[in-house]
This record gives sequence, C-alpha cells and structure tokens, in this order.
Amino acid sequence: MSSVNLSKRIKELRSKNKLSQDQLSKKANLPFSTLAKIESGYTPNPSMETLIKIADAFDVGIDELLGRK
Repeated sequence: MSSVNLSKRIKELRSKNKLSQDQLSKKANLPFSTLAKIESGYTPNPSMETLIKIADAFDVGIDELLGRK
C-alpha cells in the first residue's frame, strides 16, 4: 500500500470515529509526531508494531486498516 493510501485510510477512520490526531495518538500509545508523519506521508513505511497499534486503536484488523477488507 502506498503512503498516500495509508494516510487517506487513517484519516477516513479517524473521521469515522470522530477522533483528532491527538486523541488517536493517545489511544494508540504513539507519539503525536509519529502519527502526524504517517498521515502526512513523511513516514511511508511505518513498522508493523505501529500499524498494529493504530489498527487496535480503531478496533479493526490490519487488513481493514490497509483497505483490504
């Protein structure tokens, strides 16, 4: 998945769950800067651990986070 698609997907899920970047970073136990870099595309390949934390914060699987329903 490209960083643009991942960024878009995270933004979509944040919007759907009515979460700010700050709220999501706290819920996922990630630094705000890490999440902001992923959403902006500056971190094109986040670690699997980071993806799992984000997916868990949204209560979705990795496939759904990556848009592979």
